[in-house]
Amino acid sequence: MIHIPSASDCSPESIMPCERKPMRYGHSEGHTDVCFDDEGKYIVTCGSDGDVRLWESLDDDDPKSINVGEKAYSVTLKNGKLVTAVSNNTVQIHTFPEGDPDGILTRFTTNANHVAFNTSGSRVAAGSSDFLVKIVEVMDSSQQKTLRGHNAPVLSVAFDPSDEFLASSSCDGSVHVWSIESQTPVAQWKVLQKSSDVSNAKSLCRLAWQPRAGKLLAVPVDMTVQLYDRATWTHISTLSDDLITQVVNVLVWSPCGKFLAAGTVGGNLLIWDVDAKLCIERQKHEKGFTVCGMAWHPSGGRIAYTDTEGCLGLLEGVSSSSSSSSSTTQSTKAPAGKETNDYDNLFDEDDDRMLDDGMSDLRSPVKKAVMDDDDDDDLMPATGRPRNRGAFLDDDSQDAGSVKLDKLPEEDSSSAILPAVAPAVSHPIYDGPMPTPPQRAFQPGSTPVHLMHRFMMWNSVGIVRGYNDEQDNAIDVEFHDTAIHHAMHLTNTLGHTMADLSQEAVLLACECTDELASKIQCLHFSCWDTHKEWMVDLPKEEVVRALCLGQGWAAVATSTLMVRLFSIGGVQKEIFSLPGAAVCMAGHGEQLLIVYHRGTGFDGDQALGVQLLQLGQKKRQVIHGEPLPLSRKSYLAWMGFTAEGTPCCVDSEGIVRMLNRTLGNTWAPVGNTRDTCKSKSDHYWVVGVHENPQQLRCIPCKGSRFPPTLPRPAVAILPFKLPYCQTTTEKGQMEEQYWRSMLFHNHYGFLSSSGYEIDNEGQTQAEKEQQELLMKMFALSCKLEREFRCVELAELMTHNVVTLAIRYASRSRRMALAQRLNELALEKANQLQEEEQEEEEPAYQSASRNSGFSHTNREYRGSDQIRQAQVENGYDDEEEVEEEYQQEEQMDAEESTEASRPRLNPFKKGGKSPERPSPRPVSKEGCVNPFKVSGAGKLSGSQAGQPRATNILDSMTMSNRKPAALSGTSKQGKAPVLKPLAPKPKSKTQATLLQMSTPKRISKKQEESQSAAETVKQTTLATPPASTENTENRKPKTGFQLWLEENRKSILADNPDFEEMDVIKDGMGRFRTLSAEERLIWTEKAKGDTDAKKRKREDEGKEMDKNAEMDEGSAKKKKPLDTSAKLSAFAFNKE
Repeated sequence: MIHIPSASDCSPESIMPCERKPMRYGHSEGHTDVCFDDEGKYIVTCGSDGDVRLWESLDDDDPKSINVGEKAYSVTLKNGKLVTAVSNNTVQIHTFPEGDPDGILTRFTTNANHVAFNTSGSRVAAGSSDFLVKIVEVMDSSQQKTLRGHNAPVLSVAFDPSDEFLASSSCDGSVHVWSIESQTPVAQWKVLQKSSDVSNAKSLCRLAWQPRAGKLLAVPVDMTVQLYDRATWTHISTLSDDLITQVVNVLVWSPCGKFLAAGTVGGNLLIWDVDAKLCIERQKHEKGFTVCGMAWHPSGGRIAYTDTEGCLGLLEGVSSSSSSSSSTTQSTKAPAGKETNDYDNLFDEDDDRMLDDGMSDLRSPVKKAVMDDDDDDDLMPATGRPRNRGAFLDDDSQDAGSVKLDKLPEEDSSSAILPAVAPAVSHPIYDGPMPTPPQRAFQPGSTPVHLMHRFMMWNSVGIVRGYNDEQDNAIDVEFHDTAIHHAMHLTNTLGHTMADLSQEAVLLACECTDELASKIQCLHFSCWDTHKEWMVDLPKEEVVRALCLGQGWAAVATSTLMVRLFSIGGVQKEIFSLPGAAVCMAGHGEQLLIVYHRGTGFDGDQALGVQLLQLGQKKRQVIHGEPLPLSRKSYLAWMGFTAEGTPCCVDSEGIVRMLNRTLGNTWAPVGNTRDTCKSKSDHYWVVGVHENPQQLRCIPCKGSRFPPTLPRPAVAILPFKLPYCQTTTEKGQMEEQYWRSMLFHNHYGFLSSSGYEIDNEGQTQAEKEQQELLMKMFALSCKLEREFRCVELAELMTHNVVTLAIRYASRSRRMALAQRLNELALEKANQLQEEEQEEEEPAYQSASRNSGFSHTNREYRGSDQIRQAQVENGYDDEEEVEEEYQQEEQMDAEESTEASRPRLNPFKKGGKSPERPSPRPVSKEGCVNPFKVSGAGKLSGSQAGQPRATNILDSMTMSNRKPAALSGTSKQGKAPVLKPLAPKPKSKTQATLLQMSTPKRISKKQEESQSAAETVKQTTLATPPASTENTENRKPKTGFQLWLEENRKSILADNPDFEEMDVIKDGMGRFRTLSAEERLIWTEKAKGDTDAKKRKREDEGKEMDKNAEMDEGSAKKKKPLDTSAKLSAFAFNKE
């Protein structure tokens, strides 16, 4: 005997009479559909105009409209997800009530005719005119089940309340009931009239399961409604009425399961009391149009219906008692007594089935990792609805709210069991974090297994496609570079579902069956012998979960939490266990990357761990199971290596992360594929990552997460962008570019240390770009007067670029900054020396560098103090600075020519010694500008090994000068070169530290005197002190310098503890106190002295001209070695 719900919830008296509201225009003429939202606040309709409209009431004159396509055939709504069947052969999803596109659930080859949610809202069923029925997981549309069996277009679909069965009707005249788990029909009835298409069908045949227990399935058959028993699948009852003159089109049950409403092609609206089999309400469409859509309000008080003319109608007052009953059961605050009994009885009848359904959900795919209770958080922020916690602590269902209080069993009136208070109170009020179902294992670069045509692997080597349809079950292997191997076509007799592809082999694997064990098959096409294939059977009940190929090895992760290693020829190697179930693996060269579940995640987050192993001669573990960072409420979508061998991952939110080896193997976000998506339903499917050039290779998927195999999808290249702050500003942009360049060129160091050959030219270019960016940021910080920030940037610079920063700071009149940069340059020089010594460079180079550096360091500090004090106190001649700067630019041009010669890469490991083709002595290889008023520092032997950039300070960029001289390539063995400190707004030289007045023009006299000075310098190199003393007297002096020489003793007498800088500063203070006439007298004295010295130098220059010509190198060292040359000596090597 079939149990029918008692009339305690609803009674005929409460339903009668109802009021039919006047119809109102909703959509353009054509098919329409209608439903209510979960709370009954909105009436949702769709029509042939392609719009979905949200009506707050029938009188709503301005309903919200959402355009979903050209035509909409069906609409359903649950948990803030609005699903529509649209004329472009897709089933789309939108957020509710915002109406934002949220993806395409599935596609058909023709139109989908009907869509329906299951009770929990976790699945959607869709029937199409291509004879297929698909069941799609809402949270991961890639997880689909396809039901095949109909021989004509599908008219309607309906889930049974326990989510165990699905009913479908078709134009072939049949009604099928399917087992969702096995995807096979369990019952079939040939009760409908056949037709060729939905447009020709006499009825839409909208099926309806009885709510709650789902005991009955209602099927509209001609002018009657037939009821079928869920337990036996037999016809037990028929509902009919004399008023019905045309076929029944649509059916809908009341929320309490007591009443059944029907709409007919002739416009009749009827309501039956199912228990009594009586028609208790009859209404007629005001114009007699066909009723094609019906929906019962969640409270049971109203029925909304639509017709084929696009109009919307409403039956009011259908139920009063059912409203209170339904609202009471939907509340989690169940009153004591009977309602508490009802809740406790949830375990009596359907508990096992519901929990089993939950377990089957767990076995369904990846995106189940994002729980349905989190949908309210992520996909429906505007509604403000809290997450439903009305679930059991021990309920394994993915949906935390899949077992709700409104699912009371139908025996609620007859139940007499007194429940225990504790379970009824404790379970529903749990408000703690909910566990996340673990993500299923997958192969990066593959599309879902359930697809008939799918990509089994797409990587940088090639593409593996799988076909599994009625005509063929095969695998095609295609190589991007046909020089590796020609394309292959393989018959997939074993049913392989996993694949990987390398330049050596194709690795395939299949799961076990009742008869066969899980197998691993390898096609070693690069093998030099004739046996290019091998196969291994895994032990019984051990199944392959993930696999990958490396250089000379293969790895397989299995269901027993083990990883098995094989040689590429089939030799079994090491075996080791994982702490958790494997999610995916990737290989590159000698590196093996494994991702596994390290625990249970909560609130939608996955808890994944990662291991990175080196499988070379010295096997070691690089990453020891550290957590893998993912975005909140996301799952791992792709994991692999860049083309250069750096681990990289992408999560379901589109965030791309790359391993930063220089920061303790941390994961740095380097891009977001969602930034370039035009809509929420669009995604990018990653197929490869390159660091040089920086390319993220993806396939755009419009409205889905995976691409179709045909036509062959086009690969798009996306840029990388680190999520730095304020990237709209110049500072933020340069910071992002610099650190991105640093991160994406770390692989040079890794490859070099691993013994691989690296692209020296590419590495040089990368270093050049990085230093250019640092120099630009330095210049920007100088303009903003952020001197502390300038020093921070200089710490990131190479030694040579610091000297450029010193020059820029000095020309910007920032002497305090220049002094700090000088100290930093000294520290960097010391570090370079230590590194070179550690690398065991030739002893003669190290020794000469050490001696030269100590000398220049000592000289630099003394000479710089006077010059800095002079600049700070305004004793600068602007015209003189301009002229010397122009001379310096000429010098730069000539030196850049010298710099263009091939130089040794100091960072290159191995190979030959760092010696270069024997450079000439410094004296013959130095600067060739005889007019330069610069100090000797710019003309040292390091010029041969340390090229300088042209006009570097004008353009704020710099050519990448590797510290060649610093690595011992200077043939004179000079110390690490430290260019003069910035104070020189006067020119490249610091030779004017005590002589501020320099020539305003270049003349022949200067050239001659320069030659003479160079000769003197060469003769005095052996006795630097004497040379310094003599040449200092021959330099032009300013008025202040003459005054200081005469008054130095008095200053020291007053202040015997003064340092040199203190003497200069005190002298400047006293000099300022002099009257203008006295200062002018001292200035005139200085000019007169300068003219006399010029004439004297000219005569001496003529006498020494022959000596200067005998040695070009010394001639190019144009300044004598005086105290002012100490600063120059700091920057350039001395012998």
